[in-house]
Amino acid sequence: MRHVSRRSNVQLRLAAVLLLPLLLAATPALARGPAVAPVIAAGTVPDEATRAAVLARLHELYGSARVVDRIEVGAVVAPANWGERVAGMLDPALTGVSGGELVIEGSSVRITGQVGNEARRQQVASVLATAAGPGYQVRNGLQAGGGDSQAVLDQALADRIIEFRSGSAELTAGGRAILDEMAAALMEIGDQQVQVIGHTDSVGSRQANVALSLQRAIAVKTYLEAAGVNADHLGVQGFGPDRPVAGNDTDEGRARNRRIEFRVL
Repeated sequence: MRHVSRRSNVQLRLAAVLLLPLLLAATPALARGPAVAPVIAAGTVPDEATRAAVLARLHELYGSARVVDRIEVGAVVAPANWGERVAGMLDPALTGVSGGELVIEGSSVRITGQVGNEARRQQVASVLATAAGPGYQVRNGLQAGGGDSQAVLDQALADRIIEFRSGSAELTAGGRAILDEMAAALMEIGDQQVQVIGHTDSVGSRQANVALSLQRAIAVKTYLEAAGVNADHLGVQGFGPDRPVAGNDTDEGRARNRRIEFRVL
């Protein structure tokens, strides 16, 4: 069974007599569009009930709109209660794994990949062992930490702009929706220290824009804390118009400069 998370490639693969690859392929988001990666479920399972159970779990974890069903029902022989055990192993803890693979060969389970910290590494292995039950051997090849934390945040943000009401630090509904995704990404990278940095365009006085950029960074931090991100892992900074990424002579350029940046320290 193969499975890949939104931040990079995670593969879940069932092999031996049974083969059920689940692939969540991380794809570039459209400009200003949602950072949604498709979940491609493919392979052969012994019956329709198993197929339905696996798809139901994927829909719960990633949303039905993201799941692409390529699972086939075939004449394969499965261990007793195999479908239930597989569905049980598709636990929310797996969404915190990237760059790896879950392989289930008969009663042997092996997981590799990257997680944010040691606690998450142990959690995932424990979840798999509990769901598999007696008779299954779980080998934990996950690695904690890693240098791709910035890539995780960059991919979650996907060049989108976290929007505020004009001239204020009040988040729009669209801005809050993006921050919900960023909260999940920040919790995924574990104990990394992250600076939330506000930027503005050059319209108006520099002093006012610096103050506004800091207020917006604080508003983002407050929202993320309410969403469950550890406040001790977040800092704030406001640069106002001093670090533009586009010209301020067009509406499009000014819109790109009015942004929130997440920087791993």
